[in-house]
Amino acid sequence: MSTTIDIPESSKVVVAAPLRPGGWKKGLAIMDFILRLGAIAAALGAAATMGTSDQTLPFFTQFFQFEASYDSFTTFQFFVITMALVGGYLVLSLPFSVVAIIRPHAVGPRLFLIILDTVFLTLATASAASAAAVVYLAHNGDQDTNWLAICNQFGDFCAQTSAAVVSSFVAVVVLVLVIVMSALAIGKP
Repeated sequence: MSTTIDIPESSKVVVAAPLRPGGWKKGLAIMDFILRLGAIAAALGAAATMGTSDQTLPFFTQFFQFEASYDSFTTFQFFVITMALVGGYLVLSLPFSVVAIIRPHAVGPRLFLIILDTVFLTLATASAASAAAVVYLAHNGDQDTNWLAICNQFGDFCAQTSAAVVSSFVAVVVLVLVIVMSALAIGKP
């Protein structure tokens, strides 16, 4: 006694995999974590690069020297402090990002992160823009006010400060992406 079942050749059997809990929100949360790691590297790299920028030029004797250092400019001091704060905040925000991975549908941690991310994005943008203005003046000077370009003499100092400004703008762009992704995750059910 056997039973036969005839299945025509033209029919296709589709087996669907069960939906994973979290879905695309979990993917956004994982991407959020990875982007936060990148922003940490960019922000702390910018602070460290600017904080170590220093160049001394000997002039005639060793007793009469010209020095360019980040602490000679209050804008650069502001830059180092704020980028270090942004990097520290991003390190402290990693556990909340992990909570968003574990519980992708939880709105509370994401909303908390969006608010603080926006505050620190503002700080990072302000410090990067102000440092960019000073670096621009260092490279080009200003003929109207008789400010001379110092990058002809202090090449290493200008290269380090320019690299720090570029790194800070990378951190700003990554923070904008993190905020947009978090807003998308909160906005859609």
